[in-house]
Amino acid sequence: SWGDTPVDPHSSLSFLKHYPLDGGLVDGPVYGITYKNQLGLTLNEPDEYAEFQSDYVVYHDDVGDYCTNEPTMDGTASLIYLLAAKEAEAAPSKSPLKRETSKKSLKIKFSHDHGAIIRGDSTEKKIAFVFTGDEFGDGGNIIANTLKKENIKASFFLTGNFYRNAAFRQIIQQLKKDKHYLGSHSDKHLLYCDWNKRDSLLLTKQQFIDDLKQGYAELKKFEINKSDAPYFLPPYEWYNDSIAAWTKEFGLKLINYTPGTKSNADYTYPALNNYQSSDAIFKSIIAYENNSSSGLNGFILLLHIGTDPARTDKFYNRLPELIHYLKRRKYSFQTINQLLLK
Repeated sequence: SWGDTPVDPHSSLSFLKHYPLDGGLVDGPVYGITYKNQLGLTLNEPDEYAEFQSDYVVYHDDVGDYCTNEPTMDGTASLIYLLAAKEAEAAPSKSPLKRETSKKSLKIKFSHDHGAIIRGDSTEKKIAFVFTGDEFGDGGNIIANTLKKENIKASFFLTGNFYRNAAFRQIIQQLKKDKHYLGSHSDKHLLYCDWNKRDSLLLTKQQFIDDLKQGYAELKKFEINKSDAPYFLPPYEWYNDSIAAWTKEFGLKLINYTPGTKSNADYTYPALNNYQSSDAIFKSIIAYENNSSSGLNGFILLLHIGTDPARTDKFYNRLPELIHYLKRRKYSFQTINQLLLK
């Protein structure tokens, strides 16, 4: 049920004019030896299917790969012929075909990864700012004031640790008053699975459920019910198929950020090996928007409401600049429930 569909086909129409090619087919996987013998293949973005590639067969959803990801006219034509024939077979013999299309009948395709929604509709210029928080909240007032000034609604996924912290009570109340989405980021910010062996769980199902329940108990103290916050963003943005299944059993929808930019590294500080400056983060967002055929359409852009004091280069200070850029590019800002509303 967690299907996938290409978003960056090798097409000048799509790449240069940002024109969606929905409904067509692209060339699928090829033998590894065939791929290696092609000339001029250069991937423009990190390979999101890297863990599935092999020497035997490869496939890339990247505009730079004309070997496995190029629109196929003969395949698309054959599919149209087949579907038209099947439609004719199903139509009454003495009455014309009736084509009825309504918004409700269209199934919007979201991008998924290990059971979590990681991107909304990539054909619409809509974007969701998602802020997470656990022990730090130093950017809360700056972020809230910026969003209010720019008339933008965002989404905040906070841990039980954050909701319990008396120092953050005022900013939580302000975010709720301003009608931002407030959700859960777990209770104790536990690491669910091994960083290197993703299938290896570090807690039991009961421990996961107990932590989830306690997190929502903290939301309840701010008069936020589970039905008000149906989306769940896991701690460390790290999870696996088991976590996705347990989340669904609990009646929630698992989400994660959209990969491709460095926005989620805004918590890093110089002493860390993965440190990214605010300038590097900003440039990565702009570069993705410029180079991807679908831009930042449907993006879940993850940032942090606060960071370790060791990071003095706070990215939330660049938030007004980022918002102004996205407004000039005609993006509509959504809460997570608006972005993923089918």
